[in-house]
Amino acid sequence: MKAIPSMSRTGCCYDTPPMESFFHTLKVELVHERRWATWDEARRDLFAYIEGYYNRQRIHSTLGYITPEQAERNAS
Repeated sequence: MKAIPSMSRTGCCYDTPPMESFFHTLKVELVHERRWATWDEARRDLFAYIEGYYNRQRIHSTLGYITPEQAERNAS
């Protein structure tokens, strides 16, 4: 597996914190609780967490305590 370099701009402090927050939440709510037997199983559970829970059910304080899906609907 090859490492993918960061895509943020040099000196831009606003690129990294949202992703660090997301990965912290992912680790606390899913990864630290599980051990997967295969990469496919891990991929399936990560997809289900992100698309089924994180984006559709989990409220986010930065969005005014609504889900990202609700924020998308409100924006259109």
